[in-house]
Order: sequence, then C-alpha cells, then structure tokens
Amino acid sequence: MSIKVVKFGGSSLADADRFRRVAEIIKADPERRYAVPSAPGKRFSDDIKITDMLYQCYNLAKDPSTKEEFETCYNSICARFLGIIADLGLDFDISGELSYIKNAILGRAGRDFAASRGEYLSGLILAKFIGYDFIDAENVILFKENGTFDAEKTHEILSAELARHENAIIPGFYGLMPNGTVKTFSRGGSDITGSIVARAAGADLYENWTDVSGFMMADPRIIKNPRAIETVTYRELRELSYMGATVLHEDAIFPVRIAGIPINIRNTMRPGDDGTMIVASAPDYDTKHIITGVAGRRGFSVVTVEDDLMNSQIGYGRRMLEVFEENGIAFEHMPTGIDTMSVIVATADIEPIKDKIISSLNRTLKPDSVTVDDGLALVAVVGRGMVKAKGTAARVFSAVSNAGVNIRMIDQGSSELNIILGVEERDFEDTLKAIYSEFVND
Repeated sequence: MSIKVVKFGGSSLADADRFRRVAEIIKADPERRYAVPSAPGKRFSDDIKITDMLYQCYNLAKDPSTKEEFETCYNSICARFLGIIADLGLDFDISGELSYIKNAILGRAGRDFAASRGEYLSGLILAKFIGYDFIDAENVILFKENGTFDAEKTHEILSAELARHENAIIPGFYGLMPNGTVKTFSRGGSDITGSIVARAAGADLYENWTDVSGFMMADPRIIKNPRAIETVTYRELRELSYMGATVLHEDAIFPVRIAGIPINIRNTMRPGDDGTMIVASAPDYDTKHIITGVAGRRGFSVVTVEDDLMNSQIGYGRRMLEVFEENGIAFEHMPTGIDTMSVIVATADIEPIKDKIISSLNRTLKPDSVTVDDGLALVAVVGRGMVKAKGTAARVFSAVSNAGVNIRMIDQGSSELNIILGVEERDFEDTLKAIYSEFVND
C-alpha cells in the first residue's frame, strides 16, 4: 500500500470543528498514515495564534512585575486547548501537561520550548481524537550543536521509529538539540517537519493541507482571482517562494526533493479541490500559459560603483563583494557593465551602515564614484516553459513598458527558468498586473 504523509497548518486546526474536518480527511484515505499538525491558528481575523500567545507568555515570564499578565495569557492558552477537547467530547486530561509547561516557561526553559508547545499539545489531542500513536518530535527530529538541522541522523532515527507505527501523529516545528533543549525551525517550520517525515517514511506523496487550494500564479492581494497553478517543479517553487509566494515554507522542499517525493498543496476547507502538485520535473507545459507564475518583493537598494577600466582590474568584483561580506550583508543580484558594477541588497540590511559601506568601497576600490539608491522592487517571472517559447522576454518587457513602467534592472539566469526585473517600488503592483495580464487571458 502507498504511504501518504499529511501536514495540517494552524488555520486547519484552529478549533474543534476544524479538528473534526482534519480527522475526516485523514480517515478518508487509509494511505494517510502519518500526520504532522501545527499549533491552532486564528479562528477569526482578530484572533491570536497559539504560537504568538506562547511567545507572549515567554516574554512576560522574564519580568516578575508582569506576573498577572502572564497568568492571564497562559490561562487563555489553556482555555483554547481545553475548549477544543471538551467540544470534541474527549475524555482526555491534559492538566498535568499544562501545569508542567507553565512551570517550565516560568523556570526559563527557553523561548523555543515555549513556542513549540502549541504543536505538542495539538498533536496530543489529534492523536487521541483519531486513535493514532503519538511520536514526540523531540525524540526523532534532531539538530546539531551549531543549531542546524541534522538531516542524516534524523533520517536514520525517524525511519526506524516510523517503522514501528502503522499510524502516527508527529507534531511539527520543533526538535531537540544535543544538550537536550528544544529547538524550533523558523516560523512555518511544520512544513519542514512534514517534509522530513515524508522522506523518512518513504512516502509516495506529501500532502500539505492549508487554507488555500494550492499556489496561485500571482498574489491575490494584487491580482484579482489569479489562476491556480496545477503543476510546479521544485526549482520553480524555490524561485517563487524566494520572491514572496508563501504558501509553503521554502526549506520544506529539500527533504522531499532528495527522495523525489511530490508535494500536493490542498485546501482543508475544500478537500475536493485538486490543489497544486509540486514535482521534481515536468517536461510538458501548457503553451497557452508559458509562465508558471509571477511574484516579487519590495525593499531593496542598489549600490553602484563606477570606475573606468574596472574590467581590466583582476579581482575587482571579489574585492567589492568582500566589503559586503565583512559587514555581514548578503547580496541578491549583481548586474554589471563595462565600467559599472551594481550590488542589490535588502534596504533593511544596509540602511544602518550605509555610510560605512560607502567609505569601505571607496577605500578598497578607489572608484570614480559610489552611489546608493533605495526604493527598488524585484519582480520575478518564472516558468519552465520560457526556455522553449520564443519571444518571452520581449513580451515581458513590452508589457511592462506599455504600463508606463521604467525597468531599472534586468537579470535572466542561464537556465532561462526566470527573468528578474528591478523597478521602482511605486511601480511594483503595476508591473505584476501588466505581466500577469500579458500571459494569462481568462
């Protein structure tokens, strides 16, 4: 029998009714043998996610003068979980767990420990409700001493543990450090846990259940009712995720990519929708829709160095990038000309040390000039079909030009998987709309 690993986001487990819906989805397919839950999310727009409440409790616990606020906050967390249990009609006493967690937070157990307890309790309740075994993630998801994820040791231990369970719940988001303390992934890390479990289980499919029916070709906050993406490759997803598409944590791709396991993004509230399939490769494409998606981000700056005959100076680019490296700044892109070299960086990173960077570049390179321009947005047009379609770049540039937008930077990778444009932040949304309209005719 095939094996499916299913992960459910916080919106899918916000209250008892959604726990029931999740249980129905799991039980509807016997191949869904292992499930990874997140902490309960928002029940309504002004609600607070459990993880955010736990972070708040941790911060309040550090200051004795906020003891009453801590009690109020923690009692609200307890009420959420106890309410879910009561509404589900479970005979399940977690009062001991709640007391232990409270005392541990007050005893400075650590910020990651506090944050992880939402997934832990959610997993306990879901396991009890559907009759699956519970595997604590801290026993099978391991980190190295430097805080990075220990992929191979985790794979060995988790694979052996899953083999002992026909069905199991493994809470997402956290694992264990070598010193015995709890360590979390970055926010949204339950996606990563699900991917890790899928690889260890030798799954045929990793289903990631959330509150949307897959990936959209563009941000629905900017493009009205964008078309859904039926199939996207790992590489395309990485490009889109990096540029702002946030349905799936971008680091969740790697464990399943190693094993060649496809990911299916599904909607918990609309389980009949096919969602988006994320696959290793997809040689065929819809010639009517050459691009897979368009996405972008604001908040970049361009550092430009002008220097006559810089191309004849060996090591010029290396020395320029060393200035950024020494100041702990990563660069996004590096467009160049004969006598100019630009480095695009996040404005938030360079703003506090802009003068220092300019001085270092002048001292190291002795160029004709150094300038820093803020207010840049990057827009990526992504699609595996672009390499086979003639005139794609021309269509992109023409659409943007017809929208009255000036392009400040162009970068196309050698794989021809994407074209990245730099435009003024004020033109960001117009650029997205123009490109989407050019390639999608609904």
